[in-house]
Amino acid sequence: METITIPVKGMTCAACVRAVENGLRKLDGVKDVSVNFASEKATIVLERDIPLDEIIRTIRDEGYDVATAKQEFVVKGMTCAACVGAVERALGGIYGVIDRNVNLATEKASVEYIPTITGLGDFKKAVSGQGYELEVPGEDFVDRERESREKDYRDIKRRFVISAILSVIILAGSVTSIPLLSSPFVLFLLATPVQFWAGLRFYKAAWAAMKHFTTNMSTLVVVGTSSAYLYSLVGTFFPWVFTRSGLTPHVYYDTSAIIITLILLGRLLEARAKGRTSEAMRKLIGLQPKTARVIRDDQTVEIPIDEVQPGETIIVRPGEKIPVDGIITDGHSSVDESMLTGESIPVEKSPGEQVYGGAINRAGGFRMEATKVGKDTALAQIIRLVEEAQGSKAPIQRLADRVASIFVPVVMSIATVTFLIWYFFGPEPAFTRAMMNFIAVLIIACPCALGLATPTAIMVGTGKGAEKGILIRDAEALETAHRIQAVLLDKTGTITEGRPRLTDIITTDSVDKESLLRLSASVEQASEHPLSEAITEEARRAGMDLLDPEGFEAIPGGGVRAYIRGSEIMIGNPSLLEREGVRLDGIDPEIQRLSSEGKTAVIVSVDGKVNGIFGIADTIKEDSREAVEALKAMGIEVVMLTGDNRKVAESIASAAGIERFFAEVLPDQKVKAVKDLKQEGKLVAMVGDGINDAPALAEADVGIAIGTGTDIAIEASDITLIKGRLKSVVEAIRLSKLTLRTIKQNLFWAFIYNIIGIPIAAGLLSLFGGPLLNPVFASAAMAFSSVSVVTNSLRLRNKDLR
Repeated sequence: METITIPVKGMTCAACVRAVENGLRKLDGVKDVSVNFASEKATIVLERDIPLDEIIRTIRDEGYDVATAKQEFVVKGMTCAACVGAVERALGGIYGVIDRNVNLATEKASVEYIPTITGLGDFKKAVSGQGYELEVPGEDFVDRERESREKDYRDIKRRFVISAILSVIILAGSVTSIPLLSSPFVLFLLATPVQFWAGLRFYKAAWAAMKHFTTNMSTLVVVGTSSAYLYSLVGTFFPWVFTRSGLTPHVYYDTSAIIITLILLGRLLEARAKGRTSEAMRKLIGLQPKTARVIRDDQTVEIPIDEVQPGETIIVRPGEKIPVDGIITDGHSSVDESMLTGESIPVEKSPGEQVYGGAINRAGGFRMEATKVGKDTALAQIIRLVEEAQGSKAPIQRLADRVASIFVPVVMSIATVTFLIWYFFGPEPAFTRAMMNFIAVLIIACPCALGLATPTAIMVGTGKGAEKGILIRDAEALETAHRIQAVLLDKTGTITEGRPRLTDIITTDSVDKESLLRLSASVEQASEHPLSEAITEEARRAGMDLLDPEGFEAIPGGGVRAYIRGSEIMIGNPSLLEREGVRLDGIDPEIQRLSSEGKTAVIVSVDGKVNGIFGIADTIKEDSREAVEALKAMGIEVVMLTGDNRKVAESIASAAGIERFFAEVLPDQKVKAVKDLKQEGKLVAMVGDGINDAPALAEADVGIAIGTGTDIAIEASDITLIKGRLKSVVEAIRLSKLTLRTIKQNLFWAFIYNIIGIPIAAGLLSLFGGPLLNPVFASAAMAFSSVSVVTNSLRLRNKDLR
């Protein structure tokens, strides 16, 4: 099963979305389709490979188009016609390539493709597989899909500007008596290009819908403006149609022209605002470096990022972006990983530590071994996850979709009834009043606002989440999170650091704490045991110079032995030291105290005599208690899950401010704990490290994986928190609440606008002595409604999640 994303052009409202979805669902092999009006993309889940031209043809048959990209490349190594054929076959075999043409004389290949499916990396790999080399001639590989959108934006802008100029002149000729300009024939000549050139996109979309016996936003615009234009046309060239009935012929070229101009303005502002909703995604894509400095054959060469292979050694200089994911092999540095975690403080990196592509090397050069490249890097996975989330639909959108499916036919019916009532029962001039109200109803109705209400908020919300290190799998997870009633927290790695730290140093009268720590760390530095590392890490943090041990020996059963300056040093658990003949008289109370606090007691003896005790524990994270208090303040019950005994669990829960916990829970019992909470009637979120908690994450209503880098279990969770902080859980829930509030605001205003606007346009106010609504004002109101919905969604970007 494969998921592909297709950029769709020409959609103007929610009815268009439904038309594309219905058309694609009819294709054999399509499991599911979700079309996002705001991002103008169709996400298609395929059960089997479907020829791409079949998908494109289906979209075009519905009256829309696919945003493709064309790029020219240099192909090196071709010598004959057979080479041309080989390159063309290689490029043509790539899923996502629509057309290709290879020219032997110019050594160039022209490729038309869908940028959301394939790109430069695939082209290079296919061509190099045939023994040739493909390069981009003299320019960086740019975002072709974005370029296509910008081209469409420029086209709308050009048509709007010319339409606006002509409309102003038409309006001047319509409301004044300027010689020649006020002539109906001159107004006809000025209005015609506005109607059929500036408004061409509306006619194309309406015609495509009509061929499939459907309607859309453009249908309303075309019927409304064409009515005013054709009425004026008859009045201009066939005035006797009116005069023989005793009527004075009027022309309304200004009405049709200004309506088209204002709707184009709305489209222009809407396109600009929609572009800003995906700003976070563009920032993520912009983080991807374009080249890498790699060592090949003992030479340093700079190559395109797509050519880097796992295992290669890469040189990263100060101030540069790290090209791919990898491990530092030589050098130290301070790395800005804010692109991944949202944390602005640089992280110190040393040999053996992981670094991520897209992060910025702030200070100090280093060498690294590439481990993950291309689509496998952490940044590429984040981009993929955000794209999928932005293309998904929230359950709350279903209502808007159902309304949109019948919206246009209902509006056309209301407009027709309005015309008939005003024509047969309205005052004179009845026909003119009937036609103006008919046009006003068609023009003021706005399915666009309904179509944009949910997806724009989802796009901004998921984008803001990505900037904060919160990755949301889909819109449904984002919607569900705001209703969470209970949060189940796995102790290790979620509430606690997930690694042991030295918490207590207890000495006998014969030695001081500093000497005990230095002596013990000198022995433990030769051990790789986690408890040993906790001791040596504390000594290094204190800046101690360690001694060199002799005769180091790991003792089975939990301890080590070594000699320093002739003295035997033994470090281990109480039972081991007792077995080795060390007397523990007088220190039992301290051992019991440490055990009651959930800490491990490590005894240190010198020449068979106890010199001190270390208390080692997995300590809670700095922000854990604050995060728990914040969750409780939101009315959410916090429950801890741990495999530790009840005494240890009680100690950790108390330190974190948690009242309820499940202790001695084995990994396979975590799912039961989730089910138990759900049986209490609560909507449950499970927060775990995302690796061994996968079944429980899947069982919960919302699974939240917490971790860092590529260790995060993206596949198991609904929400992934890149920061290793519990406060990110709070931020994720707050983001969900803010996004849902924005969606509800958008839907409320979209529905209220239409519920109030359509009756006013039909002339309801006139029954109470009020004015009739001029179609020009109706078109301005319609344009404003769409822009206001998108603008309201954009407000999410400035909301504080803390």
